Amino acid sequence: MSDIDPGSNALTAALAWLQGTLLGTVATTVAIVAVAAVGFLMLTGRIDVRRAAQVVLGCFIIFGASTIAGGIIGALQGGDGEPATARAAPPPPALPPPAALQQASQSPYDPYAGAAVPQR
Repeated sequence: MSDIDPGSNALTAALAWLQGTLLGTVATTVAIVAVAAVGFLMLTGRIDVRRAAQVVLGCFIIFGASTIAGGIIGALQGGDGEPATARAAPPPPALPPPAALQQASQSPYDPYAGAAVPQR
């Protein structure tokens, strides 16, 4: 007997349809109209900044939910939640300073010493 529930394929398809509906073209259009309406209401002084920020933050949360959930799941599993391809390459090794700079840093000459200390 198989361990997979026969109705799970239909459930998976339904969830995929729901995700496509919530994050598809229609949802993107509704979010754009909502942000534009909030901007217009702010321009006319009919809505406060806090409510406008809530609308924009809500749009970010809705469209970034899969990334947020992936980060939470990665943190709970003990991983860093960041794919290996997104890590930056290590910096190149530091080159030794040129010989002229090494010699200049070893000289005791200070051009400003005479201005602060009287000559004896």
